[in-house]
Amino acid sequence: MSSTSTVPTPEGPGSVWGAPHLPAGFTDTFTSRYVDTGEVRLHAVTGGGGPPLLLVHGWPQTWYAWRMLMPTLARDFSVVAVDQRGIGLSGKPQAGYDTATLASDLVALMDALGHQRFALYGTDVGMPIAYALAADHRDRVARLVVSEAPLPGISPSPPLFLPPQLNERLWHLAFNQLPKVNEQLVTGREDIFFGAEFDASAGTNKLPADAVRYYIDTLAAGPDQLRGSFGFYRAIPATSAQNQERKAQRLTLPVLAIGGGESSGEGVGNTMKLAADDVQTLVIPGCGHWVAEQAPDQLLAALTMFLAPYRDGPGS
Repeated sequence: MSSTSTVPTPEGPGSVWGAPHLPAGFTDTFTSRYVDTGEVRLHAVTGGGGPPLLLVHGWPQTWYAWRMLMPTLARDFSVVAVDQRGIGLSGKPQAGYDTATLASDLVALMDALGHQRFALYGTDVGMPIAYALAADHRDRVARLVVSEAPLPGISPSPPLFLPPQLNERLWHLAFNQLPKVNEQLVTGREDIFFGAEFDASAGTNKLPADAVRYYIDTLAAGPDQLRGSFGFYRAIPATSAQNQERKAQRLTLPVLAIGGGESSGEGVGNTMKLAADDVQTLVIPGCGHWVAEQAPDQLLAALTMFLAPYRDGPGS
């Protein structure tokens, strides 16, 4: 049985009390907590009031990616920003990184928090996790927002030879799947590897250096952090096989698909149209891959409009 009563309070840099440069008053609204799902202990940052909204971060980030959106969202929603299995302060078991398992983790989390039905936003690797949750647990998700990722097994695979700029952004998709040599090469060089990832995917407007440093320090904190960060990628073959089955039953709930104008662009919407019937699309001009940190105001405006029917009443 899921429980929040027998686990300690999260502390340290990965928690709300140890995260740098949060918006003013953030810790007055949000708290860190552990939730033991019975399979894995997850760290979630929760706060606000209203219908629940689950936020699922991308790679190589944590719940912290949502910090600029969360105070405004908390005015209308009970916000839950989770560290996925393997990431941040959440547990890092050896297995369970396919999207079916990752989605089940999140359903158990929301069960433990008392949220039967919720809106869901997943970005980057959080997008295929969110798709799996909406597809595998259709009675749980009211509205789905996704951004900045393909869906393995549904999206066409990128070619091996790419133009240099695309190769700089996408080469990690193969590298991260390696069983061991990637960890051997990156250990002790996390600043080089992850720093290059954040830079290449940002486009014109780079993320603040202190935010990038915070992510890198988290990933360099120990071998389990690095192993956990690659877990999703190493499970891509399993996820692809699962998605081949999922796409046979298309999603019917409302979907908002978002791309950065300097990154995935229309590709996110085109991807979701392969798997869902009711897809709205948005491309944010001048924005790279890190949409929640590079374009928070534009993203909040889009979320407010898309989630309004869910916020205002049932049946939407």
